[in-house]
Amino acid sequence: MTTDEITDLLTEAYLDELETVMNYLTNAIVLDGIHAEEVKESLEADVQEELEHARMLGERLKQLDEAPPGSEAFEANQSSLQPPEDTTDVRSVIDGVLEAEDDAIETYRSLAAAADDANDPVTEDVAVSILADEEAHHTEFRGFRKEFPMD
Repeated sequence: MTTDEITDLLTEAYLDELETVMNYLTNAIVLDGIHAEEVKESLEADVQEELEHARMLGERLKQLDEAPPGSEAFEANQSSLQPPEDTTDVRSVIDGVLEAEDDAIETYRSLAAAADDANDPVTEDVAVSILADEEAHHTEFRGFRKEFPMD
């Protein structure tokens, strides 16, 4: 892997984290119903963690003499995490979170492997640190999915 490939992966992850922040925040605001509260609280807490991930990635880009991208570089990809029309459809949000976390886990595993190949232990450490958080989020939402009532 080259530094350009590492910075491309960092940039992709940075933009993904910011999209996740937007979608988690929106879903935490719009969900309704008695079954929504715990999921909303988790999403709200995860917003801060995902924002911290974006900050870490942006700082790593800066250390590699690159700038994190601005909004003009952004292209939305998380269609499954869009707020549901039925604001009581908590299950669709849970499923969307699981898909987003699966994508994030794949991204950070790829980034860690690429950084290892490029002998870039700092980027590898950033990727592994964020990967641990994403796997914890996935586990939490997998639990929500198991407990959430089927309609």
